[in-house]
Amino acid sequence: MAYTLEHKTPKSMLNKGTGFLSGYSHSLNPYAGCSFGCSYCYVRRMPVATFRDQEWGTWVDAKDGAADVFRKELKRARNNGPVTIFMSSSTDPYQPAEAKAGITRSLLEVMANDPPDFLLVQTRSPLVKRDIDLLVRLGNRVRVSMTVETDREDVRRQFTPGTPAIEARLRTLKLLKEAGVPTQATIAPVLPCTDGFPHKLRPLVERICIDDYFMGDGSGGRRTRSLGIERLYGEMGLKEWYGREAYRYVYDRFLETFPPEQVFISQQGFEP
Repeated sequence: MAYTLEHKTPKSMLNKGTGFLSGYSHSLNPYAGCSFGCSYCYVRRMPVATFRDQEWGTWVDAKDGAADVFRKELKRARNNGPVTIFMSSSTDPYQPAEAKAGITRSLLEVMANDPPDFLLVQTRSPLVKRDIDLLVRLGNRVRVSMTVETDREDVRRQFTPGTPAIEARLRTLKLLKEAGVPTQATIAPVLPCTDGFPHKLRPLVERICIDDYFMGDGSGGRRTRSLGIERLYGEMGLKEWYGREAYRYVYDRFLETFPPEQVFISQQGFEP
């Protein structure tokens, strides 16, 4: 998707963890906006998007100088107790702009030298493999959570045509595992998939997080419903996958392949 990139200077970088992220002391967003432009993204209905004249997915703000601001905030935050960081809550830290802007890498460099108590990196981008050298320095203080909503490319193209191919994400999980970086596969939101999906992930991760619109969009599914997502299911003849119980089918399939202690539901799966 074509997008415009603007450069902004942030006054702050760390936000207090609240609501769905209340298990974290802070969230951290290297960018505002996200050019992946996923059809179901709940951020489309949040102030960062609704107060913008441009369509979600067509604009990105890079936070220049973010590392210097973050370095100072991180030191201050430590005075108030353990620092646990969710990166990112309203953007993908490894969206295409990161390849040149390098904001996320600059923040990881700060953390590699002055580690927080825990960092979760939430992304759907294979670009995260570029920073394996920094991630390994964080040891068990980091977890890379790779979004893999489905194993069906036709479904990915229907719901998130601007995102990286599923196979590229699976290859990245393999590289992260080989490097010793703690990882999980995040099936969020659950999209139509095959019965073989769990078997594709079994060699790659030892932790699965399953979430859907109704548990994970912060409004009981209302934000997602307002985006007209149900229509996309109808166009593919897959309406049975849009409902509060659809995740149970996927959850049960994963329990046939993974031990129960490795399969998490919604908020629990994102906790430090």
